[in-house]
Amino acid sequence: MTPTQALLFQPTRIGDIEVANRVVMAPLTRCRADEAAGDVPGSEMNVTYYRQRSTAGLIISEATQVSLGGKGYRATPGIYSDAQVEGWKHITQAVNAAGSKIVAQIWHVGRISHPEMTGGLQPVAPSAVAPNIMTHSRNGKSPAPVPHALTASEIKDVVNQYRQGAANAMRAGFDGVEIHGANGYLIDQFLRESTNLRTDTYGGLPANRIRFALEVVDAVVAEIGAGLTGIRLSPVSPANDSAESQPQAVFGPLVEALSERGIAFIHFVEGATGGPRDLPGFDFAWARKTFKGAYIANNGYTREMALDAVESGRADAVAFGRPYIANPDLVQRLQLNAPLAAVNPKTIYVPGPEGYIDYPSFHAT
Repeated sequence: MTPTQALLFQPTRIGDIEVANRVVMAPLTRCRADEAAGDVPGSEMNVTYYRQRSTAGLIISEATQVSLGGKGYRATPGIYSDAQVEGWKHITQAVNAAGSKIVAQIWHVGRISHPEMTGGLQPVAPSAVAPNIMTHSRNGKSPAPVPHALTASEIKDVVNQYRQGAANAMRAGFDGVEIHGANGYLIDQFLRESTNLRTDTYGGLPANRIRFALEVVDAVVAEIGAGLTGIRLSPVSPANDSAESQPQAVFGPLVEALSERGIAFIHFVEGATGGPRDLPGFDFAWARKTFKGAYIANNGYTREMALDAVESGRADAVAFGRPYIANPDLVQRLQLNAPLAAVNPKTIYVPGPEGYIDYPSFHAT
């Protein structure tokens, strides 16, 4: 079998989205939106960055907040204003013209924020439990404040922010939406016992703790359709000071409920985000068998692992994160088994083109 014949490089459908190959660009926060203009993406530099990586079958955008209150980091883009929608149009048009598909990852950071990031608004969460981390502020990092515990009516408002974010994403020309339900952000905070101490219908039993996630999914599906809706989950990752002693008991029913809804895909972080893959507590093979939509695997995949995962049927597609920072032509490099360029960690989040659009493409000799 030649590299081009490998299933990883063959077309497929992810829900209603037809993709040219099964290599996915994972969401990558790069902090290059125009903060002064209101967290607007779509500069010539932003367009170039996404266009360079458009040999991926599917691009998942960097996380984009559904409201100012959902922002946790400087210069991350939004999807809640008309200016942001117009900015994203430049990116989606460039990606589609280059032959790739792109979905918007819609995001609310919840308690992983600081009032200086949210226009003075207190961060929100399922419960008033501060994360034991330093959060970003205008002058560097500061201890995370105690968040405001959302009321039932406020939860409905946030659900509607996700719905509107999905609607705005389609106006901006995206091919679908990925709901960010991973890495200790708001949806994940509702799922986990360490961050959700509620005693109402959103807390306690797993059936209650998955309620918010499902309400968000149902709102997005009602807006854009199940075939264009996906979600990212990280059942065992301790990212952002999140913990759950029984991930299978919580994420298992969630996966079953998502399958019943017929959504396009679940994008799984297998293990600790950016860390060890072999953490116990959740059966990813069970999830693959149980979920009827596409299974997108993520976290530390090598070329060999990705080829094997897709050929064996353990995954429908594989998402690569950090390799896409320094290798805009990652699909070609994977096909040719070419060496991968290394990421310069000093330029991941800094403004400007360095370490953003100046990584060279590989040229076979």
